[in-house]
Amino acid sequence: MRNVLFGLMVVIGFGIQVASYFLWSAPIGLPVSEVYSNPRVPYAPLLFIIGIVLVFLSAVVYELLPDKKQ
Repeated sequence: MRNVLFGLMVVIGFGIQVASYFLWSAPIGLPVSEVYSNPRVPYAPLLFIIGIVLVFLSAVVYELLPDKKQ
């Protein structure tokens, strides 16, 4: 269970980072005049930070959940 939650948090965290940076805030495909405009999604930088926090908290989840006794 611990490994599943750890892996899930890492994948979700990286997924949020990739989506928020490359898809929602990077100026890919915009004309040169709009390169320095606001991100497409208003809170994309906040979502990027939430993704980073999730990746770092995955280590906490891995350490705090008990290991399965064999």
